[in-house]
Amino acid sequence: MTASLGTLQLADWRRRVAGLYAGVRQLSATDPAAGHELWRSGRDELFAGHPQSPLLPDDRARFTGLTVSRYDPDWRFELEVRRTAEPVRIVVDSATDGPIPFTLVGTVRVPATGTLDLWRVAGYAGGLFLPVKDALAGAPGGTYGGGRYLLDTMKGADLGAGAGDDTIVVDFNFAYNPSCAYDPSWSCPLAQAGNTVAEEIPVGERMPR
Repeated sequence: MTASLGTLQLADWRRRVAGLYAGVRQLSATDPAAGHELWRSGRDELFAGHPQSPLLPDDRARFTGLTVSRYDPDWRFELEVRRTAEPVRIVVDSATDGPIPFTLVGTVRVPATGTLDLWRVAGYAGGLFLPVKDALAGAPGGTYGGGRYLLDTMKGADLGAGAGDDTIVVDFNFAYNPSCAYDPSWSCPLAQAGNTVAEEIPVGERMPR
């Protein structure tokens, strides 16, 4: 594959992901479970057939669908972003993209679960980034050991704003594995200490059985 072809395919992948989430946001406004089903089926289609699928060739050949838990409305929240008093900046090393700078936007408090840091990618695209690592991380049949992503708006994974100016939709049913969970050649920013919770989050994407 030439570099230019790969670049165009990646652009198409991101275009399709952004389009999928646009449909999810619209449908979830009235029927979150239906929005979740659209998300699940759309991602299955991309993983099975798109040239930029993170699945390795052998895994793609036997792929029958991602392991995603049944939708649970109790894990959907509209949360206030509590701004930080002092600026916080971190740099996460990435073997594929080099150092990635992040600035802390604030925190969101999840009922009965804990507080999560909301980050902004401090680069050209400047998207919001919200990962989470729960008590099931690395467990057999559990979640990816390095954590999952809830939001990565730079790449189109955006569940939308809440009704208030400082609120966002955080729906753990849409938590998904980063690409490095399927292909170790990828290097993904993972959940830091402020995005790790002691509770189990039983919804969203699990690791393949």
